[in-house]
Amino acid sequence: MKSLNTILSTLGIVLFVGMISGNIQAQSTLELEDAIRIGLEKNFSIRIAENEVRISENNASLGNAGFLPVISADGDINKQVQDNVTVYSNPNIEDRDDENAKTTVYDYGINATWTIFDGLTMFATLDRLSTNLDISEEQARNQVELVLADIIAGYYEIAGQQKAAAVLENTVEISEERIRIAETKRDLGSGSEYELLLARADRNTDRAALIRARTSLNQLRVLLSAVLGKQEIEEFRVQPEIILGEKLELEALIEDALIQNKELSIARLNERVAQSEIREIRGEWLPQVDVSGGYGYSRTEASVGFSEFSESDGFQYGVTARVNLFDGFNKNRRKQNAQIELKNEQLRLEDLQLQITAQVSQTYAQYEDALELIALEEENLEINKETVDIALDRFELGTISSIELREAQQSLLNAENRLIEAQVAAKTAETELLRLSGRLLSRVE
Repeated sequence: MKSLNTILSTLGIVLFVGMISGNIQAQSTLELEDAIRIGLEKNFSIRIAENEVRISENNASLGNAGFLPVISADGDINKQVQDNVTVYSNPNIEDRDDENAKTTVYDYGINATWTIFDGLTMFATLDRLSTNLDISEEQARNQVELVLADIIAGYYEIAGQQKAAAVLENTVEISEERIRIAETKRDLGSGSEYELLLARADRNTDRAALIRARTSLNQLRVLLSAVLGKQEIEEFRVQPEIILGEKLELEALIEDALIQNKELSIARLNERVAQSEIREIRGEWLPQVDVSGGYGYSRTEASVGFSEFSESDGFQYGVTARVNLFDGFNKNRRKQNAQIELKNEQLRLEDLQLQITAQVSQTYAQYEDALELIALEEENLEINKETVDIALDRFELGTISSIELREAQQSLLNAENRLIEAQVAAKTAETELLRLSGRLLSRVE
């Protein structure tokens, strides 16, 4: 399994070549490739996920699983100052009265204890710790996919809003042309002040809509900047083209999702953890065998007594075996709970498989609807463009009213906005299908 750092470094080079369009046209244009690179470097959720992987790497060690010995060193120096009175029953021995008698005891040693058998619990523990590491890595990959999906969706929402603002700018230009025509007709006596005022009111309505569109565009920039982990908010443009990939197939997406979906992978790993916990508890029924050894040195110095000092040093070693014969049925209780938890993990996996299949099917339906709407609205757009051109010519000739021209203009605006919405919806659904099916990172794994 590749490390997360390898995946992140490779993503900036090869991810979604088909989804990235063109080169940088201006200094203020943000390419999708650059947005992905910035997000992978600075997004806070990804950075936190990377740190969680490091913690799991530290925990998945032989020492934490109990394979390695425990070695300790200790040393003591104890001093005593006492008054001793000794009365002997033998009259031939003179009684003693020792004041401020000093005794010093030195103890040094090094000891090692190594569990050589614990019912194979240490192997089950190591497997559980290693599986937890795998879970952290899958969670990090899942977080990368979520961030990538947010970046791509946010990028194309900005692209769509840019196009919507451009459409409104064009609408304002048409309204300005309508005012010019109305003023000319009024000056020539073939028009009325009412039509001119109506044209100016519609132009102001279009300007207000343009202002709201630009405000929405700035808000989308703020949201994308937050996903990218950028502290400063900059004004930037994105590539306006919304390019869809090859047509996706539902059966293949479901098949890939059931194999590659990161949430399902995490659920399968959680099932393995539950199995390891059962093995750990089973190991407690078997005896535990420890070997121990060490070296010790001891010296006692006394200011009174028959000897000035005594000392000893040497090695010690041994084998200890222990088995827990009765613990109030707690091992049975823990084993039963662990088996129930394993069953729960299996049920969660089955439930998640159904949920992922349903999500793919629902998103695919939205994807297909959006594709059909794109084809329909592209045709409508061409029709409405021709209608507005004809309406402008007829309005200038005086064969239609300003209200009829406005209706044609509004129909064009609605058709353009519907097409943009369908394109953004199709791209968002496409990205979500790639995430659910586990294809978002498949090119680098």
